[in-house]
Amino acid sequence: MQKTILHLDLDTFFVSVERKLDSRLLNKPILVGGLSDRGVVAACSYETRGYGIHSGMPMRMARELCPQAVVIRGNAGTYSRHSDEVTEIIREGVPLFEKASIDEFYADLSGMDRFFGCYRYATELRQRIIRETGLPISFGLSVNKVVSKVATGEAKPNNQLRVDSGYEKPFLAPLSIRKIPMVGDSTYQVLRNLGLKQIRTLQEMPLEVVQRVLGANGTTIWKRANGIDNRPVVPFCERKSISTERTFDRDTIDVRRLRGILVAMTENLAFQLRRGGKLTACVSVKLRYSDFNTCSKQARIPYTSADHKLIPQVLGLFERLYDRRLLVRLIGVQFSHLVPGSYQIDLFEDREEILSLYAAMDRMRERYGDKSVIRAAGMGARTIGRMHNPFDGRPPVVLAHRKQ
Repeated sequence: MQKTILHLDLDTFFVSVERKLDSRLLNKPILVGGLSDRGVVAACSYETRGYGIHSGMPMRMARELCPQAVVIRGNAGTYSRHSDEVTEIIREGVPLFEKASIDEFYADLSGMDRFFGCYRYATELRQRIIRETGLPISFGLSVNKVVSKVATGEAKPNNQLRVDSGYEKPFLAPLSIRKIPMVGDSTYQVLRNLGLKQIRTLQEMPLEVVQRVLGANGTTIWKRANGIDNRPVVPFCERKSISTERTFDRDTIDVRRLRGILVAMTENLAFQLRRGGKLTACVSVKLRYSDFNTCSKQARIPYTSADHKLIPQVLGLFERLYDRRLLVRLIGVQFSHLVPGSYQIDLFEDREEILSLYAAMDRMRERYGDKSVIRAAGMGARTIGRMHNPFDGRPPVVLAHRKQ
């Protein structure tokens, strides 16, 4: 059976939600992100892009480029609720779908041509989303993920495009090499230095040459330039929470040790959030005393995955929770109300130095292990760590209950 893959992308999602909530923002240049000069642009309207503004840019620079833009701090919880509305419509309408991010979806419509017509069905699904949510959305339809994603980009804003089977290479050929998913700034510069501008030139190059120039990623980029992509649509199963806990061999009343373990737990969970592209809005701390009485407290917070915001919340909950002064048998931390999101372009008042610091620490942890970089306060809890990324879609590894 020939594959038919649908890619759906909500156009300038954060901006569209803000315009839905306030019609006075229609047709105005809008920036969503941190309000201070050290804030980061999380999203920008099409009206600002002609000034060279893009997501991830420092807000100070964006304001200089487009001083007339309306700057909105935004609310990740509001955006998450609107994303959930779209998710439910897609869930009801397609046999198999994958939520790639808060505003991006893939659906496998293979075989539906026999009964209805994939393009007609995708058109009606898009019209239903627009009608019921009031949000603009575009789609691309082709035989695989990569061509469908590129087609969506070409269809925008608020439109749709089909690439029939056999026309993948001709469709991609005249486009810029920057349109290939996985080609970032550094790879783009390497290819431009070789004189490559259009995907057509990359299609005509021998695979061996591309591999020598781009290394391990060369094969994937060459295949994508030629419209080859065998990745399946992964069934949607969103993880709602992430947690860790420790049971002590000997019950303890050492408050300093407990605080250190909480710091280590929080730091590791925050890294897992960033590695999985997630943000949390609810923090919980659990205590089990020596008499087996268990209690917990939680707090709602602005969406984040930053250590320096999560650790004070966790320690504050512990101070409110640990009021019996009894021996402690178990301690745990949980983050819930998770939504997709990248810390590098979140909505809050983050300094560029903090973003760079977390990126550097996370690179070291990816290369040398979770515990390669830890805070001094958590050095007494070296057993805290994970064997795999909890957001990679695999089921959790069930281990014997580890002790601290």
